[in-house]
Amino acid sequence: MSATLTSTEPATGVLLWQGTPSDVEAEVARVRAAWPRWAAQPVAYRIETLRRFVNVVRANEDQLADLIARETGKPLWDARTEVTAVMNKVDISVAAYSERTGQRRLEAALGARQSVRHKPHGVMAVLGPYNFPAHLPNGHIVPALLAGNGVLFKPSEHTPAVGEMLVRLFHEAGVPEDSLRLVLGGPDEGKALAAHPDVNGILFTGSAHTGIAINQQFATDPGKILALEMGGNNPVIVWDTADIASAAVLVVQSAFLSSGQRCTAASRLIVKQELADALIGEVKKIADRLIVDHPHADPTPFMGPVIDNRAADQLTESFLYLMSHGGRPIKHMARPVEDRPFLSPAIIDVTAMEERPDVELFGPLLQVIRVPDFAAAIAEANNSRYGLSASLIGGSPEQYNQFWANVRAGIVNWNRPTNGASSSAPFGGVGISGNHRPSAYYAADYCAYPVASVEIEQPRASIGVGLKDIDIKAMGD
Repeated sequence: MSATLTSTEPATGVLLWQGTPSDVEAEVARVRAAWPRWAAQPVAYRIETLRRFVNVVRANEDQLADLIARETGKPLWDARTEVTAVMNKVDISVAAYSERTGQRRLEAALGARQSVRHKPHGVMAVLGPYNFPAHLPNGHIVPALLAGNGVLFKPSEHTPAVGEMLVRLFHEAGVPEDSLRLVLGGPDEGKALAAHPDVNGILFTGSAHTGIAINQQFATDPGKILALEMGGNNPVIVWDTADIASAAVLVVQSAFLSSGQRCTAASRLIVKQELADALIGEVKKIADRLIVDHPHADPTPFMGPVIDNRAADQLTESFLYLMSHGGRPIKHMARPVEDRPFLSPAIIDVTAMEERPDVELFGPLLQVIRVPDFAAAIAEANNSRYGLSASLIGGSPEQYNQFWANVRAGIVNWNRPTNGASSSAPFGGVGISGNHRPSAYYAADYCAYPVASVEIEQPRASIGVGLKDIDIKAMGD
């Protein structure tokens, strides 16, 4: 079992929360025993309970946003948008449940009925990330509860305080305490939870390394549902456009929102050679003006710190690696506050690099690649094992159609940032970005399984062929 857990504010280093790891065995047993009672409730009861959850969150909106901001380091305005997404998720999930897992009935022969209904899997483990510690796990918890599952939620070890508050708000709304349990801990508790034989499904958001390990662990256990969202190395292409200023704003939003700690953040700017100097100059001009400060600072910051010093050190080392292997710095990565994980947004031209690392750089680090033609731009966009999000800025409708048809990504945008995906649409990627279990609106698909039935009130059957003739004489004897 992991040691005592603590959580500190990234921006200040102040201790925010302290607790002890959960007993995974006991928590699984509680949910395993309780979930059938929750599943037996009418769906209208479960919907009403989750709608009360929205009201409870609204009553605690400021407190939850403040806690998110403090524990992640993101600006308060960014945390407030996350809380809004938490509340909006319920109505979206209700609509998705009805549309994607609704009951269907068809007439069949001899007065029978055919029906398609859905059953919950049972006990679902939700493993949450730190970048959106309320919104992203909530995007699994709500549809899982709505479908009738019991849920064990393990928040990231970086954000246990937000996880604890989120579960408390569900319980205050009337979700039974034994149907939704908080599992606190680090990697050891996460592994124990995922491997437990009484857990029927794992809903994971995090790194490709961990997601692939989970996928490998259960390669011989097809009965356990896995929904894996594993990040990206996302491209944004800028092509023929007269509005360089708007294009630059979209690039900055794609690369540096939430300090680049979004799985849909743009890591790679692919730009037409003739536009490159003008565009890069404008992007740098905006990046130089971005305020990097603590969540409650005045003036309001655009971005806060990354999650901790270890992450900041790794990003700094990545920038130095790119620079020492042929990258040309455009805007250096700096650490403006000693001993705290603040990073300035960094830009580096990696066009001349012979081999560009295909990794998710989870922070404010944008790589620039200049290309001569549109076919080369699409080829470069696809030069990755990941495939979560991609965006084209500029270009003609014909080029966007070409881009949409050929780029490998689960989210494909035109003249919009790579991030900011809608919860009313599916959210997921291809390659090592996911396992074809998109979340958001499509989360209903993996929270319940379809059952096909043929039903008739009285047994009625006959066999018309393949029987021997009856020997009437022998019967008489």
